Amino acid sequence: MFTRRLDEALRNERGGQVSYLLMGKGDFGSKHLAVTWVTGGPGSEQPQHEHPENEQAYVIVAGRGEMLVGEERLDVEPGTLVLVPPRTRHAIRNTGRETLTYVSATSPPFEPPSRESRFAYR
Repeated sequence: MFTRRLDEALRNERGGQVSYLLMGKGDFGSKHLAVTWVTGGPGSEQPQHEHPENEQAYVIVAGRGEMLVGEERLDVEPGTLVLVPPRTRHAIRNTGRETLTYVSATSPPFEPPSRESRFAYR
């Protein structure tokens, strides 16, 4: 059995949202998937971005937000899944009063950070 807790994961912050890389490329022998747990306070917003080869699924766990995928906007709440195809601009923003929490699964997985930059993520 392979496990990792949030306090053991690589940590990165952007736009007021904190990402914890629970499983990256090569972790636990995985070759095709990365999984990230993300939290963000009210008003936090992930910058718009796209991935040239990766598809990404967001699953909202807690809180409320607005997801931008291409030209579409969608209000999201717990239990909502949003699939983002490769080469599609996307972002998520917390529009509620509570912490927004979501899980992101990406395939193929992102390249792992270099050893030097891993320490910047803690």
